[in-house]
Amino acid sequence: MVVRAAGADGPAVARALAPHVDAVTLGPEPGLLYVTSPSPAEAAAALADPARVVVAPPEVLVRSGPGWFARVTEAATPTGPPPPAVLGVGRDPRRWPAWWWGVLTGVGMVVAGLGAAAIALGPVLLWYDRAYLGLDTGQLAAVNAHLTHFLRHDRITMAGTMVTIGVLFAGLAAGGMRRGWPWAREVYLLTGWVGFPTLFYFLGLGFVEPLHTAVTVVLFPVFVAATRRRPARPRWTLLPEGPERERHRALLGQLLLVLVGFGLFIGGVAVSAVGLTGVFVDSDLEFLGTDRATLDAAHPRLLAFVAHDRAGFGGALMAAATAVTLLAAWGWRRGESWVWWTLALAAVSGFLPALLVHGAIHYTDFWHLAPVYAAVAGTAVALALARPYLCTRPERAPQPPPAPRRKAAAGHRVP
Repeated sequence: MVVRAAGADGPAVARALAPHVDAVTLGPEPGLLYVTSPSPAEAAAALADPARVVVAPPEVLVRSGPGWFARVTEAATPTGPPPPAVLGVGRDPRRWPAWWWGVLTGVGMVVAGLGAAAIALGPVLLWYDRAYLGLDTGQLAAVNAHLTHFLRHDRITMAGTMVTIGVLFAGLAAGGMRRGWPWAREVYLLTGWVGFPTLFYFLGLGFVEPLHTAVTVVLFPVFVAATRRRPARPRWTLLPEGPERERHRALLGQLLLVLVGFGLFIGGVAVSAVGLTGVFVDSDLEFLGTDRATLDAAHPRLLAFVAHDRAGFGGALMAAATAVTLLAAWGWRRGESWVWWTLALAAVSGFLPALLVHGAIHYTDFWHLAPVYAAVAGTAVALALARPYLCTRPERAPQPPPAPRRKAAAGHRVP
């Protein structure tokens, strides 16, 4: 931190602050440049002079939004040619780059989510479910007429969240890690480290689902390969910040999406806690038309079985929320359309199945679904505000206006 002390008491202020800051200046400092624009390119250009110190006043940092220092570093970083095509990695796994392993992790999650959705829409219970419970869907219906529908709704919601995580993984890898964005790798890494450990929820529930375990065992090494291999070299292209109105609208959209992601994370923590403790909330029991003690008395393993689905969904929601929050906070760059499309597809794959299955089984309690409605509205508004900024194309970047032509004096030609 550099402090400039001015006025008659400047020397006294300088002596008082010197032990607590990096430097204190008195009067004008020739090598000190105060930036007045939030443009990272201007600050990066000023930093090209090694003898110059660039200072960003608080008002510039407020106007620029989060991540200004990171964006200045990116603008000052030498970059290579455009990255290779997504499908141009070859067939030898030993030569696959880190980002391609990240794409494979995302594709694997999408396939697993679609498989889980197919099971939920079809038999609902697999052979190991029936073996654990000692019941089939007909016998579950005899315990409670709404129980099979309730399990289907839990599993469809979980499947949609798995697809969402896969979309986020694939987008971060193909759009961000492939171009060498350091923050994309960090988001990918943190999302995985939030999501994969939730497999161990079974330690508190007593039910180990073989399919969930198999998906984790297969995908975790692929996830690790994406984070352990050498990151791609910087290959990004930065566009000018563009019109101020467009940028301000995008910043508002960014704030909304960060709030949505934070809210989803809190929701995931709450769902995990409910799944590991009480299993049901009041609206669940109202939909089922029963109480927890009755279900516990009907079958000794029933609550643990339902709790496994609920806690697993909570863990998956926490992972998806981590990616959404950090991608919105760190990935807002003009012209990075992959960020917009990744978030839009993730929203559709997560919210749409949840709303459809609740409607299909007539579980439409308003307060139960209110957080989903709020998240859908916030996401839609955020993406609408940010689309012109994130999805602009390089050829659409505004060019400086041409210099006005001088009027020619009589008998003279303007060159």
